[in-house]
Amino acid sequence: MNNVTRKIKGSADEIGSMSFMDHLEELRSRILNSIYSVLICIFISLIVIKPLIRFLEIPAKDIRLLQLAPGEFLFVAIKVAGYSGLIVSLPYIFYQIILFISPGLTNKEKSLLLPAFIGSGFLFLIGLIFSWWILVPAAISFFVRFGAEIVEPLWSIERYFDFILLLMTSTALAFQLPVLQFILGSLGIISTEQMISNWRIVVISSAILSAIITPSTDPLTMSLLSLSIVLLYFIGAGLTFLSETFKSRTLSSFH
Repeated sequence: MNNVTRKIKGSADEIGSMSFMDHLEELRSRILNSIYSVLICIFISLIVIKPLIRFLEIPAKDIRLLQLAPGEFLFVAIKVAGYSGLIVSLPYIFYQIILFISPGLTNKEKSLLLPAFIGSGFLFLIGLIFSWWILVPAAISFFVRFGAEIVEPLWSIERYFDFILLLMTSTALAFQLPVLQFILGSLGIISTEQMISNWRIVVISSAILSAIITPSTDPLTMSLLSLSIVLLYFIGAGLTFLSETFKSRTLSSFH
């Protein structure tokens, strides 16, 4: 952790003396590094694509996934590799972003980078696991039971993966809410009291947001996601409260 902090500070000192063209060259370098990391991760994902697809098929259980058009499985494999490559390379991409923007931040803002980076990665992973383990099986179970006596569940493999990839990615992004609250609270933009007082708006907004980002229309999946967003919001409020308490104690110790 100290090594990362020193590297960020070193990068800040180095970039601080750059000209405008040097900044453009630095931006180009960071973008290229990010693109290379995505391409490498996609290539690695393609190497292990069949075990990866079998793993993502686990929530489908006994549902038969069919290839309904020529090349459909190939397109699915490319799509899964693309999502996987992007997700795996995200920590490195965020690291490149941090190195580029850190020179323009104040010391207070820089002190938030590392905890926000770690927390964001952790919550993104938790969001993926929560979606794959709870939301996807709940949605699939609802759809199967709803038409169990009328239709046999034979699903297009492309439609199935479109559904779970979108649901997992949107859920992981929704799990970034506490990190956003922590940053805004630490910068003094919003207080814990304001967060708690707006809980009614949060409940309504979570229901609307879950309806928008959930690719299915079943009430169970939307309810589970909505409840998780509300819970995450109060976790973020708790983190903000701890941050405010720590700052107040630090200030009082100086006096």
